Amino acid sequence: MAAPNVINSTTVLGKRAYSVLTTTLSNVITSGSTSGNLIKVSELSISNVTSGAITTNVAVGRGSTLYYMAGNMAIPANSTLTLVARDNSFYMEEGDYLQANTTSAGTNSAYLSLTYEVTY
Repeated sequence: MAAPNVINSTTVLGKRAYSVLTTTLSNVITSGSTSGNLIKVSELSISNVTSGAITTNVAVGRGSTLYYMAGNMAIPANSTLTLVARDNSFYMEEGDYLQANTTSAGTNSAYLSLTYEVTY
């Protein structure tokens, strides 16, 4: 696992990802262990589109260890939680992965929106 040199990069791609969250903690984005990539997460929001409160978990994994950014965080009915914004963006190194889930068992009840950059 390495931290690629941002100064020597030749390409930076802006990306946007969307995910429907389930009760299973699942990968949203990953940085391959030998990819040579660096991912900068600059925005992460989770929307609750139900009429009741839900909770969510968001974690960054490195190896087999999860580092929780949000653990059982409540999101009120019909609300959005902004967990990461440009002023608190973070980097994911090679081999890192971002996972999320929700406690709501209903289908299509929570959506994750993610803005990030991939540096090669």
